Amino acid sequence: MFKIIPYEGHYRDDMIFCLLLAKDALGGVPRLNDDLLDVQANYFTRGDAFWLAVDENDRVVGMVGTHTVSADELWLKRLYVKPDCKRQGVASALLHMAEDFARAKGIARMHTRFNDDYHEAARFYAAMGFVETTRSNDCRHFVKDITHE
Repeated sequence: MFKIIPYEGHYRDDMIFCLLLAKDALGGVPRLNDDLLDVQANYFTRGDAFWLAVDENDRVVGMVGTHTVSADELWLKRLYVKPDCKRQGVASALLHMAEDFARAKGIARMHTRFNDDYHEAARFYAAMGFVETTRSNDCRHFVKDITHE
């Protein structure tokens, strides 16, 4: 059981722990992304959002943020789920929250990009209605039109 909440600063360390566990499970050397050191400045003050999935023990089990790039497009950022919480609806719930936020802003298209070898991510995004558009520099780019849902 989990709930989706807007980011709150007191979850910062637990969010970082969740991110590092998720990245480690992907097989690479986990590293921290600079934008997560100041979520307020890198998301909220820009008019974007960042959500956490928090379990019944008040621990962060997932996260996602948005990065608006134009009046009708945004990028998903940092959609990660703790490895032991995968396939429990966490990623889907986070994605739906981001889609609702985007629609409220009048966004028509959502983008995401990830490493070419993240096969699980490719299956997830395809199942959620995203379409792969390009592959370059060992990355896959997916786009979803959210205006017809």
